[in-house]
Amino acid sequence: MTTELKIEIRNKILKGLEMAYEKMIAFKKEHKSELVIIQDNKIVKIKL
Repeated sequence: MTTELKIEIRNKILKGLEMAYEKMIAFKKEHKSELVIIQDNKIVKIKL
């Protein structure tokens, strides 16, 4: 596998993850549910 192909695949994966994150945020806002994240090694719930 060439370096260019690896970079292209990496960019596609990152773009897909970004899209999934945006969809998750929209879903959480729509259903008025909490977003659970880890911040400073603690579990934090954020109301949207």
